[in-house]
Amino acid sequence: MTTLDWKLLPRPIVALSPMADMTDSAFCRVVKEVTGNSSPLIMFREMVSSEAVIRGNDKTLGMTAIHPDERPLVQQIFGSDPATMAEAVKIIEAEHHPEGFDVNMGCPVYKIVSNFNGAALMKEPERAAAIVKAMKAVTKVPVSIKIRLGWSDPTDAIGFAKVLEDAGADLLTVHGRTRMQGYSGVADWEAVGKVKQAVSIPVLCNGDVHKAELIQKALDVSGCDGVLIARGALGNPWIFKEFNSIAAGKTPEPVTLNERIRVVKLHLALHLEQYGPESVTTFRKHLSWYFKGLPHVKSHREKMMTVKTREELEAVLDEINGTL
Repeated sequence: MTTLDWKLLPRPIVALSPMADMTDSAFCRVVKEVTGNSSPLIMFREMVSSEAVIRGNDKTLGMTAIHPDERPLVQQIFGSDPATMAEAVKIIEAEHHPEGFDVNMGCPVYKIVSNFNGAALMKEPERAAAIVKAMKAVTKVPVSIKIRLGWSDPTDAIGFAKVLEDAGADLLTVHGRTRMQGYSGVADWEAVGKVKQAVSIPVLCNGDVHKAELIQKALDVSGCDGVLIARGALGNPWIFKEFNSIAAGKTPEPVTLNERIRVVKLHLALHLEQYGPESVTTFRKHLSWYFKGLPHVKSHREKMMTVKTREELEAVLDEINGTL
């Protein structure tokens, strides 16, 4: 198992953000394959419920399985009870040995915050600190926390970050919006930078890093140790490879249609491997991202969104590749 030490990792740290229903094992493997082995890219797996883990829910436990190609991998979990969070950590670690754990204290979605999870924990710093301490007591791998600028006040994160640091958090990721903003408006990287200045542990900047050329800008504005890429990677797993080229002073190679089709087929194969041959319908959510904004795909879009078998989808993909 790779040793993950956030303080010692080369800067900048560039990682794939956890995204519910998107950053599963199949997608993480695609990102790793496209990026290559030259970059110490870290995967953050989509969040799972700590309560579901300790109940032994098969679907949830399956979501925490790790393929060797994904490592180093950080498993994100959510919950509001320190003892339950600690027990979930013990179960996942014993079964799959992730290189780190991340706690979701930033999700703005109502069904999460209404149960005192996600961003709701930013209103309960004592409970948040207790969760960190309970998790740290049962694992030796790093525990990181993903937060927002605040619930409604974009300065709340400064004090909250200090509480998490004092509790033993090894890393913070700060999304540059408040919970009340949701995903509206523009991520405030300067405000994220103020959180970075308030603590001594590493901090990652998150939000609106949609293109490879924005990664360095986010780093410069925030002064953070790295970035966590979320929606910028959906349909664009090449974003990390492109940043590596830019960082090396090279112009990134454009993604050809042939390469795009190849990666979509690879992703499809891994998705079916993970979920079974009948899961083409759940893969379709990725197609709109892969072909977003591409000219001349409109006539094929309806076909893609109605296919039910691997053969049908691959036929449409071949049709796109042969006509554009």
